Amino acid sequence: MSDGFRSLIAALIAREARPIDKYGHQPRLYNLTRRIGQAFTYDDDIVFAAAWLHDIGVFVGNRPSDAALLSQWDHVAYACERVPVILHDAGFPAEKIPAVLDAIRTHQPKDNPQSIEAVILRDADILEQLGAIGLLRAISKVGRDTRYTRFSDILPVMRSALADLPSRLRTEPARRLAVPKVRLLAEFLEAVETEAEDALF
Repeated sequence: MSDGFRSLIAALIAREARPIDKYGHQPRLYNLTRRIGQAFTYDDDIVFAAAWLHDIGVFVGNRPSDAALLSQWDHVAYACERVPVILHDAGFPAEKIPAVLDAIRTHQPKDNPQSIEAVILRDADILEQLGAIGLLRAISKVGRDTRYTRFSDILPVMRSALADLPSRLRTEPARRLAVPKVRLLAEFLEAVETEAEDALF
């Protein structure tokens, strides 16, 4: 069976990912799923499609620009509405589409994925919120996301990630990958606390 759908999906995300730094999340996330998945038997087609398409609803142009509407926006529902058409048009195996949607629906830390593909995706997505990449992704939101206008707005998000996310990882490979990421995030937050001297705005 041809996997030409992979290049078509990646090309679509490259076109739609805005701001452009949003594009990096998808290939990094998929690479993390491969590292986690080495310990498991799973369907990589499902994980690939879910990893590349799960956040299509967060791109500028796909999400509302109005701050009030954005605060209520459900990017997962948006993705689940669009993804079946995208996958069909890309020639993705139709029988696997429900599993892709299931993984997308349960990819957030608060969710409880059941399939191994969904568990792998969720663990990888949690890892993307930790470490140096997690820091870059968080800090880049300051000033361009209406929820975070100041540095002090994003610090609680980072602290919450450090306190909550590591314990939500379900797989042993992901827990191992998280160790240096958690250490770096903790050291960064400690350094900010020391260097800011109550003058971080």
